[in-house]
Amino acid sequence: MVSNKKILVGVSGGIAAYKACALVSQLTQQGADVKVIMTEHAKQFVSPLTFQALSRNEVYFDTFDEQDPKKIAHIDVADWADVVIIAPATANIIAKLATGIGDDMLSTTLLATEADIYIAPAMNVHMYSHPAVERNMKQLAAWGYHFIEPGAGYLACGYVGKGRLEEPESIINAVANHQSKETLLLSGKKVLVSAGPTREKVDPVRFFTNRSSGKMGFAIAEAAADLGADVTLVTGPVHLEVTHSNITRVDVITAEEMYEEIHHYFPEQDIVIKAAAVADYRPKNTYDEKMKKKQGDMSIVMERTKDILQSLGEQKTTQFLVGFAAETTDHIKHGKEKLLQKKLDAIVINNVAADGAGFAKDTNIVTYVNKDEQQTEIPLAYKSDIATNLLHLIHSDMKDEKD
Repeated sequence: MVSNKKILVGVSGGIAAYKACALVSQLTQQGADVKVIMTEHAKQFVSPLTFQALSRNEVYFDTFDEQDPKKIAHIDVADWADVVIIAPATANIIAKLATGIGDDMLSTTLLATEADIYIAPAMNVHMYSHPAVERNMKQLAAWGYHFIEPGAGYLACGYVGKGRLEEPESIINAVANHQSKETLLLSGKKVLVSAGPTREKVDPVRFFTNRSSGKMGFAIAEAAADLGADVTLVTGPVHLEVTHSNITRVDVITAEEMYEEIHHYFPEQDIVIKAAAVADYRPKNTYDEKMKKKQGDMSIVMERTKDILQSLGEQKTTQFLVGFAAETTDHIKHGKEKLLQKKLDAIVINNVAADGAGFAKDTNIVTYVNKDEQQTEIPLAYKSDIATNLLHLIHSDMKDEKD
């Protein structure tokens, strides 16, 4: 999966830069077309001439060294790359990327490229576990960047622990395996995803809602689009943006509006994933004027909303229908009951009370159960990674059905 690929290797300033020499050499030997960008600090460890000899291509390190007046170098190389590997990735370059800083050749190119970016960190064990570094890596992972975890062992600083740049062979294997999995697995498929909460009006200034942020649903929509699907995302009110051109976004407010839009798109879909947290109840009576505060208690009579998932389960023909179950007690038991009651093909169950899971977080912990009650645990991970795992499980179950 690296042969004939255009691979850009970003080398930042750490002692592990020497391993990048072997990485570039092996990529070139395996048939990749490799170009290298170095930071100024990286040049203190390895000469640009070394990478030029190993890659047989020009090495970039100066944003303002424009050799061809017809091209802007960092934009040209950003557009050229199929894959970007940052190895070693220091805390500094990770922070720049996470905060959108572009102040040298490498950082400006990383901001400009649309290629898959793989980050292989290397730093002191305490630096790697620093809250700022962890925060920056979480942010990048949430945006879809891919991390190749450092190894543990003796570090150049004398410490023993996690922070050693992964070996070149392992970096190449990680990239190749991911690229093979990320081929257009869902090409030609239509995927409908619901996300976020709904808001049920009381009066012009008040409404009932829930804690859903929409992050899980949006991650699924983005992952499905990355896998080649034509995605329709029906979302309640959230503060999230769609970044993929293969996603059609439909905004709704209420449970009734979500019901209508989901059913409108449902007949043409191959896969339907209902990740939205739709209100089960809404106020029976609403008011056009603000309700004034009065003495004593106040009661609001609530009525049931339409059960979207139940309705889809009853109407589905060839669609692969997946629901979500957010529980706080006996989550597996209640999730499996929902799987059967709603006539689903699969359900994604999570205990929202667990550490690292639940609403508004970048991470989650889920259990995927299909209609044959085959159960797959997905441990704590970023929602973007969980989304990709779920889509692979769904694709596998759909394939098994056809076989």
